[in-house]
Amino acid sequence: MHKITLPRLISGFNLLLFISTFSILSIRAQTGLVAASSESVGVSSERLDKIGNMLSSSIENDQIPGAVALIAKDGKIVYHKAFGEADAEGKDLKKDHIFRIASQTKAITSTAVMMLWEEGRFKLDDPISKYIPAFEDEQVLVSFKEQDSSFQMIPANKEITIRHLLSHTSGIGYGVIDGDDRFRKIYAKAGIVDLFTTNDVTIEENIKKLAKLPLHHEPGEKFTYSEGLDVLGYFVEVISGKPFDEFLKDRIFDPLNMQDTYFYLPESKADRLVKIQKREGDEWVNYPVTFYDPEYPATGAKKFFSGGAGLSSTALDYAKFLQMYLNGGNYNGNQILSPTTINMIMSNQTGDLFSGPENYYGLAFGVVSKEGEVKGGLGPEGTFDWGGYFNTQYFADPKNDIIGILMKQTQGPLNDETGWKFRQMVFSSIID
Repeated sequence: MHKITLPRLISGFNLLLFISTFSILSIRAQTGLVAASSESVGVSSERLDKIGNMLSSSIENDQIPGAVALIAKDGKIVYHKAFGEADAEGKDLKKDHIFRIASQTKAITSTAVMMLWEEGRFKLDDPISKYIPAFEDEQVLVSFKEQDSSFQMIPANKEITIRHLLSHTSGIGYGVIDGDDRFRKIYAKAGIVDLFTTNDVTIEENIKKLAKLPLHHEPGEKFTYSEGLDVLGYFVEVISGKPFDEFLKDRIFDPLNMQDTYFYLPESKADRLVKIQKREGDEWVNYPVTFYDPEYPATGAKKFFSGGAGLSSTALDYAKFLQMYLNGGNYNGNQILSPTTINMIMSNQTGDLFSGPENYYGLAFGVVSKEGEVKGGLGPEGTFDWGGYFNTQYFADPKNDIIGILMKQTQGPLNDETGWKFRQMVFSSIID
């Protein structure tokens, strides 16, 4: 008879734990998100009610006109509620209303790129000019004249790579929302479409014009939030041979059952689009046409597929996308990405170039560091997140297998504290 030693017991226990965890993840990946009671997955319903009270109070105090909140734990939706109004006319906001998710598009575009990378179509450190020749001989800005927005450039010391574009270290700017006024003027003069448009423009046309403009800095030198994901949207078209919107539908949206996510909404769903609102005096008003038409997802030429900011979606659809990441790349029985690829996506790709010691940037998301966990309110180390121009926000925590999504549609100066409060209160609702 073999003697059962403590190390063997521990080894056997770890094996059973691994098998059990793998089985749970496999079942969850096959079934997709389903509703369940919060207590069944260790979340306090009493504490969730406090989140609802906070959002209702924020509406009463005119911080926001409305919001949809979704929380999922262990693949179960434990909270999904709508608060307030969908437009300035007082239409009730509902859970299935559609929001412009703007920069939340970036993670979806990055996912598309990494799916093609997994197929061996390119290397991350390939120069983008290998696939889009317009980016050969990139140059860096050295001088700018205010009088006519003319500029001088010098050749960059290296080429922009696909990794640079994914990690916002390419040196490309962001036009109308750029932090540098010189680039706002340079992009405007060149007629660059930065975010959204109802005009008859394609991403190919836009990206080829963008390639001729100067960079902020040498590629890889700094983190500069940019239109790099728009470049990669066109790159997906080049590599796949499909229009970008079709690639996303066929390879991501349909497999994940994301039935309400589009660059441009079908007419049958346009009435579910939430209006962008701003504060004017003592009332909320619908946002007017500025450098973009806020009705772009429902009207216009419907030809510009912005990889950095163009999609509209629901809280539920985006939760499915995030749950796929928490499931190791699998959702609804479809393996979108390999777990190994996801580990790389979540790794630090920017060193200390990002915002500070509390987080770093990977290949698709901002990620909380150990210092960020210790600070409190951001979630455990490894929590990944981002948001959108119209104040949509999300985070997902692999350690606790929890997702938090808060959808709003606002612009202009606001005293909106719902974002940090929601995140802090979601993590505080976990009791087991």
